[in-house]
Amino acid sequence: MGTVVSIELADDQPPEQLRDMIAEVCDWLHEVDRRFSTYKAESEVSRLQRGEITLAECSADLRHVLDACADLWRDTDGYFDAYAGGSLDPSGYVKGWSVEVASARLAAAGSTRHYINAGGDIRMRGGNPDGEPWRVGIRHPWEADKVSWVLAVTEGAVATSGTYERGHHVVNPRTGKPAQGLRSVTVVGPDLSLADAYATAALAMGEAGISWLAKRAADGYQSAVVTDDGRAFSSADLPAAV
Repeated sequence: MGTVVSIELADDQPPEQLRDMIAEVCDWLHEVDRRFSTYKAESEVSRLQRGEITLAECSADLRHVLDACADLWRDTDGYFDAYAGGSLDPSGYVKGWSVEVASARLAAAGSTRHYINAGGDIRMRGGNPDGEPWRVGIRHPWEADKVSWVLAVTEGAVATSGTYERGHHVVNPRTGKPAQGLRSVTVVGPDLSLADAYATAALAMGEAGISWLAKRAADGYQSAVVTDDGRAFSSADLPAAV
């Protein structure tokens, strides 16, 4: 998936059971990487892109991802576009979705308190090992050793999209050029699939993404944004730690 994933279980269960649960999550994430990687020639996404298989021959997971990307394209007025780079790349949805599924699988296996972090896209359930909300630091977009916000989340997801590590990697599909205007976008909400996609779409929009994100608050998605020129904005109900 092009990133490092860390998993923390805070459940009071036998160590061997916890290890098995983590192993199952890792197996799932490796499966996602094999199927959806745009870098692996034999991945399902690559084979579909080359026309070697039809959509009808694709897995149910890939069809779900493509349907979700199509819905997001409509919901974001085209700013979330799996074809923005000129070829199929659903990565902007896949990472958040795969971690959301991983969290649901852990919950189904009996985990009520866990934290999964995939390169800054995080899904949390229950409290931390001390019984408190999980604390998430949002990296300062210019000073790597500092944070812009610290969030306190018990149940939900946090996704951040920015230009400070990978450069201007998100394309504005209207212009075909790298998005400009926002340096960092963080979205907090109930579902990591959508939080991750919303953060990517807002980054693609540039400063117009600030007002677009404000409208997502009605659906339970809060946001925190830093512009290219250093201004900071956050929604009223952002779960910032006191």
